Amino acid sequence: MKTLLRTLLFLALIVWLGAEVFFPVIAAVTFTTLAPDTHAAGSIVGQLLRTLHWMGLIAGLVALLLLAIAPTWRIYKPHSVLVPMVLLLLMIGATAYSQFGIIPSMERDRIAAGGAIDNTDTSSPQTIHFNKLHRRSTLVEEIVLLFGIATVVFVARAESVRA
Repeated sequence: MKTLLRTLLFLALIVWLGAEVFFPVIAAVTFTTLAPDTHAAGSIVGQLLRTLHWMGLIAGLVALLLLAIAPTWRIYKPHSVLVPMVLLLLMIGATAYSQFGIIPSMERDRIAAGGAIDNTDTSSPQTIHFNKLHRRSTLVEEIVLLFGIATVVFVARAESVRA
């Protein structure tokens, strides 16, 4: 049972971090392939980002639950799971902020700009705000990835001090 729970924990982390690592590659390929139609590319990437966020939220909650019960099953020592759990909470919070805060606001800006943000004046308030949110979204994803890598490091450390 211990092996199964650790395997599920690792799988949850792999799913989330794998998606975070490969998302920029998929976004770049999408924009390169659809270069003349950045609106279509943006729509596709936006939908992929929403899917990535749901994957991350579910995988994060699964990993958090498994880390919470791990000391009870004597998989890890209680103190060794605290830092990974805090990091997972921060990752879940950042992902939720992006999913339910940033993306809807970007969508409102896109609609207010007439449906295609790339067809608007770059000095319009909607375009400026959209671009600001896009930079913030990118930063949030980078933070989630860095915290995810740190989580893996601390889970690996927990493995070395297992009960």
